[in-house]
Amino acid sequence: MALSFCKTAHIIAVTDERGYVSLYNTRSKFAQNAEKAKLCEWVAHDNAIFDTCWIKDDTSILTASGDQTIKWWDAQQKKCLGVLIGHTGSVKSICPHPTNHDIVVSGSRDGSFALWDLRCPVSRQGPICIIPTMTVPGAHSSTYGWRARRGKTSSRSITSVLYLRDEMSIATAGAVDSVVKFWDNRSLKSPVTQACSDAGQSTQKDRRLYGITSLSQDLNGVFLSASCMDKRIYLYNILQLEKGPIKSFSGCQIGSFFVKSAMSPDAAHVLSGSSDGNAYIWQVNKPEAEPIILKGHSGEATAVDWSPSESGKIATSSDDLTIRFWDIRSSCYSKTRSPSSVRRRIMALPSMQCRKLFMDEEPKVSKQKSDTLPKDGAMNQTNLDTAVAMPEVSTPKQLKGRSVSSSKAGESFDKTSEAFLESPSSVLTSPSSLKSKTIRDYYLATS
Repeated sequence: MALSFCKTAHIIAVTDERGYVSLYNTRSKFAQNAEKAKLCEWVAHDNAIFDTCWIKDDTSILTASGDQTIKWWDAQQKKCLGVLIGHTGSVKSICPHPTNHDIVVSGSRDGSFALWDLRCPVSRQGPICIIPTMTVPGAHSSTYGWRARRGKTSSRSITSVLYLRDEMSIATAGAVDSVVKFWDNRSLKSPVTQACSDAGQSTQKDRRLYGITSLSQDLNGVFLSASCMDKRIYLYNILQLEKGPIKSFSGCQIGSFFVKSAMSPDAAHVLSGSSDGNAYIWQVNKPEAEPIILKGHSGEATAVDWSPSESGKIATSSDDLTIRFWDIRSSCYSKTRSPSSVRRRIMALPSMQCRKLFMDEEPKVSKQKSDTLPKDGAMNQTNLDTAVAMPEVSTPKQLKGRSVSSSKAGESFDKTSEAFLESPSSVLTSPSSLKSKTIRDYYLATS
């Protein structure tokens, strides 16, 4: 399952292993507007969809599938505008150019990554057929000749690709090791440089080969995060790659290549799924601090995403066939905490069960028990009580259930004057004793 928030609106694209694409309005009051929350749905592929993204001012969607193709869709008309053909394995990752969305990079299980130009079709009969303008095979072949257990060679799959904000560099990662390679799109014969999470190890013998599940970057392109199978997420400074990771975050369980992570647009937080069913959020400036835990899924939490248009809104998906939306602005986006919550893990618990999207039966709603809240008051009960329910939606009977839930997580904070001064609300409503004099006050004083 893959998730992608629309860049300019409150719409999210959701894909699944059946090849379906569904669009939802995440701002709808789902309990009151059940039919309006789900905007549309269509079958995009006859195989699983591993990645999706919005392009062209959010009018089009790209889907990467296990059928070895990428499809370009008109999001409003649900019409296929083109089929990108050239990979010989499942397409695992896609990413558009940061400013020119006619340019796309993709990574495949066949070990290659490819560049595509949507303006250069080779056939206009039926859906437009597009072939890559450049393909780099064996981009992450094993350097050390390492073999997996039982004599099987290690996977050469490209697991994640990323077009960097400088508009010329491409980052790639694979399943074979923890190396992130950086390429210049003007010359793809060899990588310009690379970064490795175990750069501090003195000898190659000391190194362990862990694959990378996903790459992400902040809105300004200063930092790059790499989610690694050694159960850590590494943070790199794009301008200081030779120094290796500048920070790392631990606590989640990355047990498969389906567990993804994502940096917040403002580079303040890192969000990750986990094999234990939780989602985790770390503060970038405090990597050693305990992460915020978002509890609610009953299966492995896989794809995650931040909303670019609404600060603090995130989405998480899971093998339990659910998607949950969270509003975490009252917790990790605050700058102060009460003394009782210091050095404690904060658990965000949804206040009601998810509703199945593709089941005919009525959903059963269960209330959260009061004893699930931390005794130290780290949770905000008001936020939990106001969590909205997701709609019940019917789809083809042959599909299994998938559900969506909304949740809000919060944390209580001291209402001291110092905390008030550091809070965002102080900009709008500062205390009367601290208000600055206006030019009217000076005129009154001299008269």
